[in-house]
Amino acid sequence: MDGGLPLTELVVLLALAAAGAALFERLRLPAIAGFLVAGALVGPGGFALVEDSDAVRRVAEIGVVFLLFEIGLELPVERLRRLLRRGVAAGALQVTATLAVTAGLAAAFGFPGRTALVLGALVAMSSTALVVRLLSERGEIDAPHGQVTVAILLFQDLCIVPFLLAVPLLASEAPLGLAPIAGALARVAVAAVAFYAAARFALPRLLSAAAGLRSRDVFSLVAVLAVAGAAVGAERLGLGLAVGAFLAGLAASASPWGHQLFAELLPLRGVLLGVFFTAVGMLLDPALALADAGTVSLLFLASTLLKALVVAAAVGLGLGHGRRVAVLSGLALAQTGEFSFVLAAAATGAGILDAELGQAFIAASVLSLVATPFLLRAGPLLADLQRPGAVRRAPAAAGLSDHVLVIGYGLAGRNLARVLQAIGIPWSALDANPSSVAEAHARKEERVVFGDATRPALLEKLGVRSARIVVVAISDPIATRRIVALVRRLNPSAHVLARTRYVQDVDVLQALGATSVVAEELEAAIDLVSWVLREFGLPSGVVARFVDELRDEGYALLQAPPGVALDPWIAELLEQVSTEWVEVPEGFAPERSIGELALRKRTGASVLAVERGGVNTPNPGPELVLRARDRLLVFGGGEAIGRLRELLAKTGAP
Repeated sequence: MDGGLPLTELVVLLALAAAGAALFERLRLPAIAGFLVAGALVGPGGFALVEDSDAVRRVAEIGVVFLLFEIGLELPVERLRRLLRRGVAAGALQVTATLAVTAGLAAAFGFPGRTALVLGALVAMSSTALVVRLLSERGEIDAPHGQVTVAILLFQDLCIVPFLLAVPLLASEAPLGLAPIAGALARVAVAAVAFYAAARFALPRLLSAAAGLRSRDVFSLVAVLAVAGAAVGAERLGLGLAVGAFLAGLAASASPWGHQLFAELLPLRGVLLGVFFTAVGMLLDPALALADAGTVSLLFLASTLLKALVVAAAVGLGLGHGRRVAVLSGLALAQTGEFSFVLAAAATGAGILDAELGQAFIAASVLSLVATPFLLRAGPLLADLQRPGAVRRAPAAAGLSDHVLVIGYGLAGRNLARVLQAIGIPWSALDANPSSVAEAHARKEERVVFGDATRPALLEKLGVRSARIVVVAISDPIATRRIVALVRRLNPSAHVLARTRYVQDVDVLQALGATSVVAEELEAAIDLVSWVLREFGLPSGVVARFVDELRDEGYALLQAPPGVALDPWIAELLEQVSTEWVEVPEGFAPERSIGELALRKRTGASVLAVERGGVNTPNPGPELVLRARDRLLVFGGGEAIGRLRELLAKTGAP
C-alpha cells in the first residue's frame, strides 16, 4: 500500500519502543524518554532502520487523536467545573507567566514574535503522564504540592485546545491586528460550540444503539468509529483533529456509556503513547541537535530552571503557599510535555518553527524529561535549604505549655482540635495550606497558624519544646519524615504521633522518632477484622483487646508475608474471659428469671450485675426476672458470651 507504513518497519518500531521503555524503567528513568531515545536511534538521523518518517508521523497523529479523546472522557463537564474552580488560578498564573517570560527571552535572542509566542507555549506545557506517575510512585499525589501540581497540569491540558486553534492565526501572513484575531476566534468558537452540541446529541444515541446489541465487539468498533469520525469531522470544520477528538470525548463523558467507552479505549493508552513518542523521537537528528547546542541549552534551561522558578513564584507569591510547596511544585513541572510535541508538530507544519529549531526543541525536551525524576528527588533538599541566619531560636508561644501541637489542619486535624477544645486541653495547629488557614480564621479559630512545619524556628514559636504531644497529620510522606525527626530533636520527651497512608512508612517513622504511627492501610484492615468478629457474636471487649494488641505490636502481626498463619497466641486472645455488657433484646417475652433461663448452665457465662432504668443490681439472685432492655454485666469467654446473646435472642423471638 503506497504511503503506508510497512509491517516490518512497524514491528521494528514497536520492538525498539518496548526495549527503550524497558531499559529506561530499569534505570528508574521516564519511559517517555525511552520512547524518544528509541525513536532517535531507529529514525533517519540514527541507524535509519525506519526511514519513512512521514508514515510514522501519520500513525502518531492517530495516537494523539485517541489520547485527547481519552482526556476528554476523563474530564466530565461537572468534574471539569470543580477542578477549574480549584486549579484555574494556579494554572492561569503558571501558563501565562511561563509563556510571557519565555516568549520575552526568545524575542530578546532575536526570534520573530510569532516564533517566540509558540516557544513560550511549548515551554508552558508539562507532562501529565510523567508527573502524575512519579507523584503516585512517591505517594505525593495528595500532598499539598501534589494537589497544586495536578491542578496546574489539568489546566495545561485544557490550554492545548486554544493553543492549537491559535496556530493558524499566528501562521497567517496578515498583520495580527485585534479585529482579525477577534473575528477568527469568534468563528472558531462558533464552530467549536456547534461541533460540541452535535457530538453531545449524536454520540450518546450512537453508543446507545451499539450497547443495545449486547455485543462487545460491536461496541468496540463503534467506539473507534466515534473517535475517528469526530476527529475527521472537526478537521473539516477547521478545528483540527486533536481539538475535535477532545471535544468529542468531553461530549461522550456526559452520556451513560462514557465509562464503558473509557474502558474500551484505556488498553490502547500505552501503545498509543509509545508509538507517538517514538515517532517524535524519529524526528530528532542528533547531529543537527549537537550542531545547535546553544539553542538546545537555552530551551532546556527555559523548560527546567526558568520554568521551575516561574512556577515557584506563581505558587508561592501568587497563591500564597509556603516555600516548600512552591519549590516542590516548580520542580515537578520543570519539563515539557506530550502536548508540547503536538503543538510543535502543528507549528512546524504551519511554518512557524523551522527544522533546526524543531530539532533543538526535541533534544531539549528529551533532556528535560530525563531530568525530572532527579529534580523530584532533590526537591525536598532544595526546599529545606535555609538562608544564612534564618534558623534562630524563637520564643515559645505565650501561654502554651503541656499542650498538643497539631501539624496539618485537614479533616483529621480539625476533628482532633474540636475534641481538644471541647474537653479543655490546650492546643495549637500549623498548616501549610493558606486556604485552610484562612477558613479557620474566618471561623475565629485563631490558634491555627500558616507556615511550613519543616522550619525549626516556626515550630519553636508554636511551643514545640513545651508540647506534651505533637500530632503530625499531613498527607506529604516526605515532609512527615522530616517533621518527625525535627520534632524529636527539638523535644526529646514529647509523644510524637504520626499519620501515614502506607505500611512501608511505619518502620521509617518510628526509627526517626515517632512514638506512635497510625497507618491508614492497616487501620482499614483492623476495622474490617473487628467488624466481622463482632458480626459473629464475639464480645466487644474481647475484640477491643484483640485490636489493641495488634496496634501495640506496631502492626507487625498484620505485616507478615502472605501465607504465614497468624501467631497462635494472638488468636487465643479471642478466647480469654472478660466482662461485657449485654442488652436483653426487644420483644423478650415471656419475662423469665435468671434461674428459669439457667443462664450459667446453658451458656457458661455468669451475670455479675443487672442495670434497669439507670439502677444497678449487683450480684443478682436466680429469682430476678429479666425484662426487655435490661443490661446484663456478664463474665465469660468469647464463646460463652456469644451463646448468651443467642439464648436471649431466641427466647425473645416470636
